[in-house]
Amino acid sequence: MSTEPRAVPRAPRQRGVTLIEMIVFMVIIGVALAAIVGVMALTTSQSADPVRRKQALILAEGLLEEVERANFSYCDPFDPNAATAASSKDCTIPEAWGQLGGEPSSSGRPYDNVNDYVAAAGTANAAFDVGGKLADANGNVLDLAGYSASVTITPVALGPDGAQVGANNPSAGVSTGSSADNEALRITVTVSYDGQTLTLDGYRTRYAPNAL
Repeated sequence: MSTEPRAVPRAPRQRGVTLIEMIVFMVIIGVALAAIVGVMALTTSQSADPVRRKQALILAEGLLEEVERANFSYCDPFDPNAATAASSKDCTIPEAWGQLGGEPSSSGRPYDNVNDYVAAAGTANAAFDVGGKLADANGNVLDLAGYSASVTITPVALGPDGAQVGANNPSAGVSTGSSADNEALRITVTVSYDGQTLTLDGYRTRYAPNAL
């Protein structure tokens, strides 16, 4: 019979995290979270709300279409020669920038001519508001807080050589610079919201000057 003592097996050593390791881990996680939160805050502050931007786009498209569909006649519609004039020289009341009288007020759009939406060529005009609030063509204030709109109308030269065609051809002795007696116009509608701007461009040509 053996009398040698048996070896008692050791309990496995328990492994853990030291206090220093825990502190280092917390510092690393804290720095990483701060960086992630900073990036998210920057992205959020510089990105437009997609719903607000979509709303601005719909608004700009509607306003641009309103201006493009306006009459583009040689004479003011109140002129007795408006339906027969072949050029502005045949008009008693030739069309000019701004309202000439007889047109509805800003609370009664649309105006009777595309030129009525601006006071001068190449100058932005807030032509879509009523009392400083954005409104539709019938003068109803829109429930769109934070939006504003302006329109700019600029005479442009069309044709293969950049020359106007028709009655306003430079060779006919008619000025094309800022004159309202022009054959083509560039219409720019700008909608501002939340520190952002959205701009749409369109063109209107004098294809039916006697259609009133």
